[in-house]
Amino acid sequence: MNVLILAAGYATRLYPLTLDKAKPLLDVAGKPMMEWVIDNLAPIEGLEKVYVVTNAKFAASFQAWADGYNRTHAKLAFEIINDGSSSDADKLGAIGDINLVITRAGLDASDLIVVAGDNLFNQSLEDFGRFCSEKKQPVLGVYDVGSLEEAKKYGVVAVDGGGLITSFEEKPAEPKSTLIGIALYYYPKETVAMIPTYIAAGNNPDQPGRFVQWLYQRAAVQTWQVPGTWFDAGSKETLEEANQIFAKFR
Repeated sequence: MNVLILAAGYATRLYPLTLDKAKPLLDVAGKPMMEWVIDNLAPIEGLEKVYVVTNAKFAASFQAWADGYNRTHAKLAFEIINDGSSSDADKLGAIGDINLVITRAGLDASDLIVVAGDNLFNQSLEDFGRFCSEKKQPVLGVYDVGSLEEAKKYGVVAVDGGGLITSFEEKPAEPKSTLIGIALYYYPKETVAMIPTYIAAGNNPDQPGRFVQWLYQRAAVQTWQVPGTWFDAGSKETLEEANQIFAKFR
């Protein structure tokens, strides 16, 4: 099983903080956002390699980060993949980046965990890996944001009694629940092979949840509720809030 970290965005809402530093490399409570992701993924059994897809502007920064991480943490095999973009104007989009890495690294014959590099988790994702290995079906990480107003910013999910997705609405004006899909996905190799098909059909290459929205109408998609605290720091104000929240978990 491989891991793909999405880190090719430009986070323009956080300018000037992200003019010269990629958002996943910004510090939250004393360590880069990426490390909140990687530290909690690392306990998953059977990880082979971690691919980080980024852009031409920040590829060298991510390589330097990966080299430093392996000097001070458990050794993981990293590969930084440059998608060749240099701004929002020529970016490939998150699903476009996933497709690029699958093609370039030949990942269509292996299972894949995909996660955004700016996700903030405070608990291990070891059980996520175990759940995925047991189910062998596509899995979406879900989180209850506890507020219908907050849910409007995300993809809102409904599930049946067995945890399978029955509906997925991207940023609805009137959310039916407070359960949202987050950028944490497991795709068995059969699903990985469907991503080029999705792209070739001219579907939206951005917003990684769009693929799940397309997929659940064609295949059973499981959900796994993220434990503890998950946080999305999308603005300077929420970044400061994240610092305050995650300082308790150091």
